[in-house]
Amino acid sequence: MKWAASFNRSAFGRWINSPTGRMFRLLAGLCFLVAGWTFHSHPLGIAALAWSFFPLSAAIFNVCWISLVLGGPFSAAAIRRQQQVG
Repeated sequence: MKWAASFNRSAFGRWINSPTGRMFRLLAGLCFLVAGWTFHSHPLGIAALAWSFFPLSAAIFNVCWISLVLGGPFSAAAIRRQQQVG
């Protein structure tokens, strides 16, 4: 879990799992969704629609996909608890 711990301790990892980062993920996901819907007849529009799933789900469910892929905790709340303890 070395990579996940390193990411979660980084400035970006702390920010993206904060309430401010959660709002950013929500806005980014909505932007991808709107762009994808606007350009749904183009392959990049379809890609934007598909990609919007990740920031939207991360914001709605308060999870961190990056930490999960790196082998760390999925819940942003669990990541913040680890930061307080460690």
